[in-house]
Amino acid sequence: MATPTPELVRQYIAAGLRCTHLDVEGDGQHFFATIVSPQFEGLPRVRRHQLVYGALGDRMREEIHALSMKTLTPAEYETT
Repeated sequence: MATPTPELVRQYIAAGLRCTHLDVEGDGQHFFATIVSPQFEGLPRVRRHQLVYGALGDRMREEIHALSMKTLTPAEYETT
């Protein structure tokens, strides 16, 4: 199994979640993502994170050691 890159993690998330902005940084084991999606509208932070974990599926256990994330709706992102 290859070490995931930030670009690969970005592709994994984008394939499973409709994003208007997605930025992933990391070192191959620890990643930080800023994810903006209209699918987060009306959802608490825990549920937003569950959507991202769902998009990553088994990769979260098998390939990605740690993922920190900032999950925002498009309106929230515009005010940051």
